[in-house]
Amino acid sequence: MADQTYQPTLSQLRAFVAVAEYRHFGTAAARLNVSQPTLSQALAALENGLGVQLIERSTRRVLVTDAGTQLLAQAKMILEAADGFVATAAGVGDRLGGPLRMGLIPTVAPYVLPALLPAMRAELPAVVPQVIEDQTARLLDSLRAGVLDVAVLALPSEATGLVEIPLYTEDFVMVVPGDHELAGRVDLSPQVLDDLPLLLLDEGHCLRDQTLDLCRSVDAHPSSGIQGRPRSRPWCSASQAASG
Repeated sequence: MADQTYQPTLSQLRAFVAVAEYRHFGTAAARLNVSQPTLSQALAALENGLGVQLIERSTRRVLVTDAGTQLLAQAKMILEAADGFVATAAGVGDRLGGPLRMGLIPTVAPYVLPALLPAMRAELPAVVPQVIEDQTARLLDSLRAGVLDVAVLALPSEATGLVEIPLYTEDFVMVVPGDHELAGRVDLSPQVLDDLPLLLLDEGHCLRDQTLDLCRSVDAHPSSGIQGRPRSRPWCSASQAASG
């Protein structure tokens, strides 16, 4: 009598199908790359669990019983479905898809997105980028909370519990008007920054903090910075790139 709670394994079904097709235990075992005793045990476990004899064994030949003939086609369908499931899963795992919530700092977004978004559309057409522009601290909080999937910001971020992957490097340069006394000079020392007014971003922007940290690290003492904001005009190009 069949055990109503019994669930056959794929290995047991493969053993049954192989023996039914090749009508020889040795050949079936070789095709499945298992030993003959292992094959016999799998088939016996299947028959015991179902309470049905599937294969008739004798010293001269192997026959498929009437019950085995009725169940053989369904066993093949189950194995084909399982193989198809694995193949589909492998294909799904190869490519990303769905929404990707991306955070970027304002000083990076207008320059990175015009190149990044078209490349993503070409390489990952199933990905739908959702772009959020914000300051570093809030982006890091959103990453930790799971609101964002990824963020592009300036390093070092001193973030904990997150994985940082450097993408590219940029030099710190000093920009002055063309008629400034320092324009064109290449022999500048950090001390030229002493008492020099700097154009800085608002409080909370990492570029501001990094600029002041750099000045302190070289013992330079610029005067109080002039507040400024990232220009929004390049963002138009990024929006056009996103919309295609």
